Amino acid sequence: MIKISTVFLLLFSLNLFAQGVDSRIVKAERERFHNQQQLSKVMYPGDSEIDVTYYGLNLTITTGPNFLTGAVTVNAKVDTASLNSFFLDLRSIFTVDSVTLNGSTTSFTHLNQKITIPLEHTYTQGEEFSTTIYYQGVPGSSGFGGFLFGSHGGSPVISTLSESYSGPYWWPQKDTPADKADSSDVWITVANTLTPVANGLLEEVIDNGNGTHTYYWKERYPIAAYLISLAISNYTQYDTYYKYSPTDSMIITHFFYPDHFASYKQYADATAGMIAVFSQRYGQYPFIQERYGHAEFTWGGSMEHQTCTSMGFWGTGVVSHELAHQWYGDMITCKDWHHIWLNEGFATYSEAVYLEAINGQAAYNSAIQSEMNNAKNAQGSIWVQDISNENQIFNGARSYSKGACVLHMLRGVVGDSTFFDVMRAYSNDPDLKFNSATTEDFQGVAESVSGMDLNYFFQEWIYGENYPDYNVGWNAQSIGGGQYQVSLNINQLTNSNPTFFTMPIKVKFNYSGGDTTVTVFNDQQSQNFQIVLNNNPLSIVFDSGNWILKHLGTVTNAENGSQPSVFSLEQNYPNPFNPSTIIKFSIPQKENVSLKIYNILGKEVAVLINNDLMGEGKHQVEFDASGLNSGVYFYTIEAGNYRETKKMILMK
Repeated sequence: MIKISTVFLLLFSLNLFAQGVDSRIVKAERERFHNQQQLSKVMYPGDSEIDVTYYGLNLTITTGPNFLTGAVTVNAKVDTASLNSFFLDLRSIFTVDSVTLNGSTTSFTHLNQKITIPLEHTYTQGEEFSTTIYYQGVPGSSGFGGFLFGSHGGSPVISTLSESYSGPYWWPQKDTPADKADSSDVWITVANTLTPVANGLLEEVIDNGNGTHTYYWKERYPIAAYLISLAISNYTQYDTYYKYSPTDSMIITHFFYPDHFASYKQYADATAGMIAVFSQRYGQYPFIQERYGHAEFTWGGSMEHQTCTSMGFWGTGVVSHELAHQWYGDMITCKDWHHIWLNEGFATYSEAVYLEAINGQAAYNSAIQSEMNNAKNAQGSIWVQDISNENQIFNGARSYSKGACVLHMLRGVVGDSTFFDVMRAYSNDPDLKFNSATTEDFQGVAESVSGMDLNYFFQEWIYGENYPDYNVGWNAQSIGGGQYQVSLNINQLTNSNPTFFTMPIKVKFNYSGGDTTVTVFNDQQSQNFQIVLNNNPLSIVFDSGNWILKHLGTVTNAENGSQPSVFSLEQNYPNPFNPSTIIKFSIPQKENVSLKIYNILGKEVAVLINNDLMGEGKHQVEFDASGLNSGVYFYTIEAGNYRETKKMILMK
């Protein structure tokens, strides 16, 4: 899900890649511009004593006046030893006219946002029943989600967004992400001038002969209640196709406001290629026997409704984000909102994966750096402690950016090919596919595929807080025979939880004519490593490749360990370079530092350090220009009142 918050303008200005408006809005997505609302935990997680197997929604919706009349059928089975009654969640804004149980009218109560229905006898584990709720009223909104009557260009727009607790504002259900119905049907009766869109495949359109028609949409795959959706307007439909074999294609249906079609058609045309990228990396598109698509709606963001994302705005970032949710969020859904990073962190990371596929490593690196910058604002653990507060669940820095960084770091720990093996295995795990998952489920798959014990990794990054703060010292001494022994000291500042972070760290040693990368396993707060090299290192790159969300303070060569007395920026080495080079600088005191790269026209092309607070000492950073063309570039440092620029040459 992507929402637009009160910090919209700030985040808009931070979007440095892809299509301008796409990705930085994603980072804040969900701290909505409406009131912050504490939701009673009694609303969650629905009736735990029943297991829903089917939802059937038959809805008639009018505008002028705005009104909904509905009949919702819920099939379920008992999920406890014995049961005498059950409940469904429905807000008290509705009038419930009647309820049937197994085809017969029955008694009920509608109090405290719940419909409680007595069973005609004591049911036992696995026994099945069917109930239909007949109700009417004006649907509402929690402020975070729900049901909206809006308009665009003078035409009505009717739309829903149920994540995370807003489904009962428009239909009765078991309000939990963990319990998926095996299938669903949605019949929508509206004025003939409107096109109603829901999940799955369109089975039938019925002209009722009275100025209305009924669209029947059927979803044959398992679906969580919050992913059932409506989007209704005078749409222009545009169809494209994803060809997944030489002889088979899947339709992609796009429903645009008529005046938006020409502007946003480019994103519809790009969607099939996105599906191909994610199918190659994550496994085949999950709902391949049905469809994918988009439908515009009036909520301030976008939402990954199963098989048809609802779009509040367009861009490469948001389209790829919501598409990735079809794997992670829709096919595999977080079991509860504590583990929302399994939805949102995965989708945010997938934005970078798509950019890597179409624009290369440099685009991926830039996207990840942007996520890291935002992730440093996260407070508390990625595992959401307060799921009664939706602004905590959908915190952009924590659930989205830091969650994405966890996947990037896992990729660094297990390696490229193994990482995508993990993702495909997770997608196809028979216990999780079309079901729900916790962090421990994903961890189990990652450990099984990689053969590694990753408990330290998930405990510190999902259940811990903050990120490591490193200071590094090193020196090299000749030991004869052309070999050099490097003493590498890694020190971490004390953190809250964990006290320090355990991580494998890639360290690149640069020498005249080449480099060597060594991985050390840092599992102590202060730790020394002795490394033998066949060349004399001139400089090092700590965390080569930027695989760790971190703050890097000083990187000091003990042979030249005196603290600098003045600000200075050294000439990059090597120069000319291809494709990477080292930039060294010194600061005599703690200072906020920025280091940026510009092309010969003065256009910013990379941000290596983004106003980070850095300690006094000698520092260095690696610049990888693999995504740039040969030519002259400039690098500029700003630290307090100090500013200096130097020239360098990329020669490929």
